[in-house]
Amino acid sequence: MINIKAFSRWFTIHMRRDLTSKWQSTGIKAQRKVASDVEAYYYRKRKQIAAKLCNPRLLQISFHTFRHWKATMEYAKTKDILHVMKILGHKSIQNTLVYTQLIDFKSDEYVCKTAENAKEAAQLVEGSFEYVCTTPEGIMLFRKRK
Repeated sequence: MINIKAFSRWFTIHMRRDLTSKWQSTGIKAQRKVASDVEAYYYRKRKQIAAKLCNPRLLQISFHTFRHWKATMEYAKTKDILHVMKILGHKSIQNTLVYTQLIDFKSDEYVCKTAENAKEAAQLVEGSFEYVCTTPEGIMLFRKRK
């Protein structure tokens, strides 16, 4: 099975390294040119990686797949459709509502952790834990979806 998260992370790192200078230009025409360059670069690199790994299934991952994956993961994490709408740049909520149908929220299970001081709390926040509350004893409670 293709690990899309790992592939996405790898591709993002390499894309930033190779195309950082191109994003310096301004103007709509320049942005469209850069966007088409990025997409062409993605397809070229995808083909090279698929050949190198002898995995033709990588060719099934389109440039647009990352957009859908990111939106779905953000919605699963936040359950905030307006946040997802802002990330995607949609003008209509109807376009964004597609992502609500892709997530099953039947399992609202969390991993819970506690912190007794600011250093432990900072480590939990850096580990994507969400602050819930502080008990009367001064213990901070954090949670993260499984």
